[in-house]
Amino acid sequence: MKKIIDKKGLKYLPAFISGILIISAFPVFDLYLVAWIAFVPLMLALWKENPAQAFVSGFIFGITYFFGTLYWIYYSINYYGGASFLSSILIVVLLCCYLALYPAIFSWLFCVLFKKTRLPALLLAPILWVVLEFLRSYLFTGFPWSSIGYSQYNFLSMIQISDITGVYGISFLVLSVNGAVVDFILLRKRISEMPLFPLAYTVVGFTALLLLLILTFGYGTWRLGQDRPGGVVNVGVIQGNIEQDKKWEPLYQKEVLDTYIELSGEVAGPSPDLIIWPETALPFIFGYDAENTEKLLDFQKGLGSYLLFGSITVKAETGKGPLLANSALLFDPEGKIVYKYDKIHLVPFGEYVPLKRILFFLNKMVAGIGDYAPGDQYLKAETEFGDFATLICYEIIFPGMVRKFYTSGGDFMVTITTDAWFGKTAGPYQHFSMAVFRAIENRKPLVRAANTGVSGFIDSSGRILARTSLFQRQILTGGIKTDGTMTVYTKYGDLFSYFCIVMSVILIINIRIWR
Repeated sequence: MKKIIDKKGLKYLPAFISGILIISAFPVFDLYLVAWIAFVPLMLALWKENPAQAFVSGFIFGITYFFGTLYWIYYSINYYGGASFLSSILIVVLLCCYLALYPAIFSWLFCVLFKKTRLPALLLAPILWVVLEFLRSYLFTGFPWSSIGYSQYNFLSMIQISDITGVYGISFLVLSVNGAVVDFILLRKRISEMPLFPLAYTVVGFTALLLLLILTFGYGTWRLGQDRPGGVVNVGVIQGNIEQDKKWEPLYQKEVLDTYIELSGEVAGPSPDLIIWPETALPFIFGYDAENTEKLLDFQKGLGSYLLFGSITVKAETGKGPLLANSALLFDPEGKIVYKYDKIHLVPFGEYVPLKRILFFLNKMVAGIGDYAPGDQYLKAETEFGDFATLICYEIIFPGMVRKFYTSGGDFMVTITTDAWFGKTAGPYQHFSMAVFRAIENRKPLVRAANTGVSGFIDSSGRILARTSLFQRQILTGGIKTDGTMTVYTKYGDLFSYFCIVMSVILIINIRIWR
């Protein structure tokens, strides 16, 4: 009996190993080259398994992969939401079970197609993976966190092609190289076990992949060597390091506002064009709290710079009370509000409860002052030093959404966030790394202001020019070079992903042709 149990347990060990390997490629480990071989144990095991076993392997891989990269969610639920440690871990596990269905379906499809056709893994694996990763980014409001391509944010020469394919093109390359390794290892077995195995398929596949990698690397080197025309915008970022669970306490409000005013006064000395405070930096509802609003206005009039800050605002008055929005507002040097953007993509169970009529028994998982109403306009601020959009927190992880702000042009990008929810975990580092791809996809330099970090500057080629530490009160100043480039990705969106969807449908429907 013990031998049987041990044997069954070992059957799924490769899936677990692949999960551990892919975790190491993401922040904070950042062993990004590991991702290029991380799927090999899983895919080799799928060759020996039947479809049902393949589904289980993919699910085990998914649980390992997603829990290892998303474990930090428990911190928000436990520390700020008041749930017990065990309850918060259970919620994360349930989320990971849902997310694990995508690699489980990938493994099932890969197992069936790889055995029933003579097509190489270097083609099958990336197409199937990209389709499912893309679907995960949109289904049920979408959750594209931990997409494989994000693990490569430090591999600048390889990820410049994101301005054509988006981050999904990088996931494609990573899975294709993993598939090529599997093809090489299994080549003799496939020839011996499959009559009339067309070796040409694999040879052509290897040649095409090698050419693709060379072209991608060459394109990346060329892009990194470019000096794009643009003006310099001098920016100051205020990282207030405010305790998230105390900022709304009446006795703490004055200290919070004074902190931002004092730090901004220090930045104002060199007269930057723009000073940025993080998401919901104000410890009051702007415009609703007359005294604090007036205090902020008086300070702004003597600042001499534009001031962009995050605040809760009143979107509308209803019979049940004010309808609130998570907003970004811009003051010009004269103290006039010249731009207001209401966050469009809200965090489910954090900023609102989805399907509230059905899930009436659930409350938000983190502390707040009420549900927010989403915005519905993709607005940019227009200034003499350039036009920019402000992505609030969670929104920066959605490539399809971010590009919509720039389809009519733009010069740079700002994202403000409150990553205090994540604590001292990998969450803030992962969140920051994803912003690198938004900068490259749209060729827009990016400024990030986070309450507790990581704040920073990223140029339009994805280079991290400066960044702060976690949970330290800091100011960050520097110049960013605007970039008016209109990329293929900005213009046309996820055409590459749609191509993969079409190819996957053709492969599945015409499975007999490829035998």
